[in-house]
Amino acid sequence: MLFENVDIIDERFEHQLNRWVGVCDGFITYVGDKAPADAASFGERYDGRGKLLMSALYNAHTHSSMTLLRGYAENLPLQIWLNEKVFPFEAKMMPEDCYWGTLLSCAEMARFGVVSFSDMYYHMDHVARAVEESGLKANLCDDLLALNGERLDDLPLRATVDQLISEVHGRGGGRVLIDCGVHSEYTTNPGAVADMAEYAAKHGLRMQLHCSETRLEREECKRRHDGMTPIKYFESLGVLDLPTTAAHCVWVDDEDIRIMVERGVSVAANPVSNMKLGSGFAPIARMLEAGVNVCVGTDGMASNNNYDMLQDLYVLALISKGSMLDPSVVSPKQVLFAGTRAGALSQGRDDCGLIAVGMRADLCVLDVTGPSWTPMTNPLFNVVFAGHGSDVVLTMCDGRVVYRDGEWPTVDVERAKAEVTARTNRIIGQL
Repeated sequence: MLFENVDIIDERFEHQLNRWVGVCDGFITYVGDKAPADAASFGERYDGRGKLLMSALYNAHTHSSMTLLRGYAENLPLQIWLNEKVFPFEAKMMPEDCYWGTLLSCAEMARFGVVSFSDMYYHMDHVARAVEESGLKANLCDDLLALNGERLDDLPLRATVDQLISEVHGRGGGRVLIDCGVHSEYTTNPGAVADMAEYAAKHGLRMQLHCSETRLEREECKRRHDGMTPIKYFESLGVLDLPTTAAHCVWVDDEDIRIMVERGVSVAANPVSNMKLGSGFAPIARMLEAGVNVCVGTDGMASNNNYDMLQDLYVLALISKGSMLDPSVVSPKQVLFAGTRAGALSQGRDDCGLIAVGMRADLCVLDVTGPSWTPMTNPLFNVVFAGHGSDVVLTMCDGRVVYRDGEWPTVDVERAKAEVTARTNRIIGQL
């Protein structure tokens, strides 16, 4: 495809007018202010007038199968929400439930310009099948739960991850990657966590975990582990020696932030989920100032309710300014970097997240002709503070169109909706 006469957000996160962007064999092969000499070789020419082309979005933390729980557990604090509603529901979920929940999530994410996500859940072989069929990318981990002192070798998880590495890792031309995962400090034990860190290091895998989501989590961790915060606890067990994405990090102090910078930890901020569950506001401005790779996640649909990541970017910018009492912190460039390039880097996808020659063609097109986009005094501010997921008219992953003008060429959305509805009703009927 050759995008012609289209405004873009370039690799420096600056707005450029009337550019030509060529895509071939899954990569961006041309960016210029005039048509390439070999324009005819690109195939379809996409008229970019009235459109804005930018990197697609990367969802750095979610639980895609939890689409089945959308609207189910509401107005509850995290521990009650998790233990009394979510865990009992999840205990009834079957592998095919996870497949259909993920397939519908993929369709929704593609609708809103998201091409890749980091996922912690169960039945990851079935999740991977949905990702492959949808044409999206994902970093998947079946995360560690060890509540009774078990070590990794005592758990079925060890064999599960072995199988995922041998049968799933790298599928779809590298679109599907397997990570290791630790659910949290409070659902595991130190021995099992250390085992998982050692296993990940042996196999060269990345790590995902929940960390310092609530004040209660932080204080109980300190009581259990000689005053160590969750970040210090995970560092002590070797987890942060690995490329790690730590979701939430709402209740972190300056020493935690220093450790995250030193260890190269990516923080997957979940601003909407954290507010919805009453967990608080992550210190995004302080993290960015210190040099943390801050990316953005939606979390699952039981604690966010939609995959409109432009909404999450909007909230991220607002709460950063409001919590710091400073309207100048966290610029639109920083917000857009967090939603694109930073998310790609957190997944180890170094050739993604920018509009530049040699990068994978992970792109989304926004229709900027609507009233909320006028005037375009400062286009980057318009994207962050006036844009909506509904403005996305095309989403491309590795050069393949996965959403365009109300159509999903890779997913039967109506069947996915019907399957998810029926499966949710079945599980609720069993509880």
